[in-house]
Amino acid sequence: MGTGKTAAGKKIANALDMKYIDMDEVIEKDVGKSISRIFRDSGEEYFREVEKKVVKCVALLDGFVISTGGGVVLKNENMDELEKNGTVICLTAAPEVILKRTRNTSYRPLLNVEDPEGKIRRLLEKRESYYKRCSLMVDTSEKSVKEVVTEVVRHIKQADETEH
Repeated sequence: MGTGKTAAGKKIANALDMKYIDMDEVIEKDVGKSISRIFRDSGEEYFREVEKKVVKCVALLDGFVISTGGGVVLKNENMDELEKNGTVICLTAAPEVILKRTRNTSYRPLLNVEDPEGKIRRLLEKRESYYKRCSLMVDTSEKSVKEVVTEVVRHIKQADETEH
């Protein structure tokens, strides 16, 4: 969260002549509730189960840039599904940057705590080894959206050339 997935994802899709899909939006439509309400009403475990089902569906799509939540990597089966048909890229940022970018939002259920920066640090530490599985990690802390898009598009095009 707060790493630029939506802003960069839409522009990456455009640059690659692909479509863009945000998994959180799919989950919200599927469940009929906002992500924060799903967390509040049913808890993170329920959310992760719904997320796993959505991953199975969106991973089958061709010609899409798929924006996932940062917790998708916590289940190997999610990564297995996403890697079958695509390249998985992780956008990250320093905890203080993430906090600054998300500070004025109320819909971040994992940050609705007393020490949000500490929570971000703990989440990043917990997920670090999982994120390393990604094909590319891009620290967006000091990069413009355009720089992120350029780096990701270059990586994807090189990966495509290697495959063919």
